[in-house]
Amino acid sequence: MANASVQVSAQLELPFAPLSMNPVVTSSTVLDGQAVNYILHRSHGRRRISLSIDERGLRVGAPLRASLREIDNVLREHARWVLRKLADWTARRAPTRRWESGETVFYLGLPLKLQIAAGPRAVLLAEPLLQVHTPDESPGAVAALAQHWLRGQALAHFQQRIEHFRTRITLEAVSVRLSNARSRWGSCHASGRISLNWRLIHMPPHLIDYVVVHELAHMREMNHSPRFWAVVGGVVPDYAARRREIRRESHRYLAD
Repeated sequence: MANASVQVSAQLELPFAPLSMNPVVTSSTVLDGQAVNYILHRSHGRRRISLSIDERGLRVGAPLRASLREIDNVLREHARWVLRKLADWTARRAPTRRWESGETVFYLGLPLKLQIAAGPRAVLLAEPLLQVHTPDESPGAVAALAQHWLRGQALAHFQQRIEHFRTRITLEAVSVRLSNARSRWGSCHASGRISLNWRLIHMPPHLIDYVVVHELAHMREMNHSPRFWAVVGGVVPDYAARRREIRRESHRYLAD
């Protein structure tokens, strides 16, 4: 159609991110008296119901024709394993930050001790300290000031890394904006715009680079086909190891 327009985007998930695109839905059940949420992903080629648990939570893969009763029966059959694994992952989550002196704040993978002092508003990086000076030392005020500084550092770092990698993927100018999403590390739009979660600034540079390259590669291949991974691998040959690491370790950096 002459007047029709199509918007295409690709996204990279955060841990524990529920996916909403059909045929992926959020569902729940009760196992041994405990409510359990899970992500149900149906697909044409799948023959059996499968269960997997990682930092994102419980994920169930099922054939298109599998009934919810069949899925629930499999979950009940493996209830002990499911509950044990979910408890293991929950224990690994970073505790909620209180924004008090002595707490650890990660910056580019480096653990910095938060030091709060009264004074004109300023944030200073003085390794191994992150110094926050503010006339209001309440947790809310400290968090707002520290996160504002972290966002500024994130935008500058992301812009530099995008410029570093885009020429290797033969892309034109790419714009970037910060995301505050609770469900995505990053996303890109076919128009040439990338959104990156500001919380990435907590993570080591090599993991940030993986996310940046992942999103840039989507501008060549708006999918996760072998062609897409070939683009990623041409820039980051060990992308599979980095992807595993970000799934395994990223929860350490997510407290805010």
